[in-house]
Amino acid sequence: MSATDTEAGFLVTGASRGIGRAVAQRLLDEGRHVIGLARRFDDELLSRNQFDAVAIDLAQLDQLPQRLKQLQRAHPLPSGIICAAGQGRFGALEQFSATQIRNLVDLNLTSQILLAREYLPAMKQRGSGTIIFIGSEAALSGGARGAVYSATKFALRGFVQSLRAECSASGVRIGIVNPGMVDSSFFDDLNFRPGGQADQHLTAEDVAHAIALMLAARPGAVIDEINLSPQKRVIDFGDRE
Repeated sequence: MSATDTEAGFLVTGASRGIGRAVAQRLLDEGRHVIGLARRFDDELLSRNQFDAVAIDLAQLDQLPQRLKQLQRAHPLPSGIICAAGQGRFGALEQFSATQIRNLVDLNLTSQILLAREYLPAMKQRGSGTIIFIGSEAALSGGARGAVYSATKFALRGFVQSLRAECSASGVRIGIVNPGMVDSSFFDDLNFRPGGQADQHLTAEDVAHAIALMLAARPGAVIDEINLSPQKRVIDFGDRE
């Protein structure tokens, strides 16, 4: 870790819960400065040294371009960006309203594209920087009742692959982590979750570790993609308290 990394910091979206929170905590534990983006934050996270909280709703797409310009002026050149914000909604396609489809696409895909667009010019000019996106196993294989969610993740993966090629000559590294089912708050509002045994789910810390590996690659080396899964695939549809 260089002094520049510590001073410039890392921008983490979805930093208040799940994978984003685990990533933010790991970076803070390493002594790095973190700019966390989320709709709201709890006191424990706000009490951490070197943590700057930015309240923003990435799903509010109409206001997002202006909000991102304000963010870029306040934090002009982070060492890296980890895009961990996202939402899951599942069901047969005909069960989705047009608004629900748009909201899922806006948050899981369009907001990520707009954030990268805002910061890429300065990163390219500097000749360094890393942007890592959180994909999903749903970006590798579609499944029943996951058509809209999977569409957003397939599209995100394609965007990352194209951006990787676009940025290769500039020194900016682009990567994606595609985790399987992570035992996290992602499932709080869903009627299923991964199995409870240690080999039946990932933890948010597992994903944060994969991201740390990507960030630790030497300059000039890029870990383009990591597919991460629990040893066993178990889905629990049982009663939940």
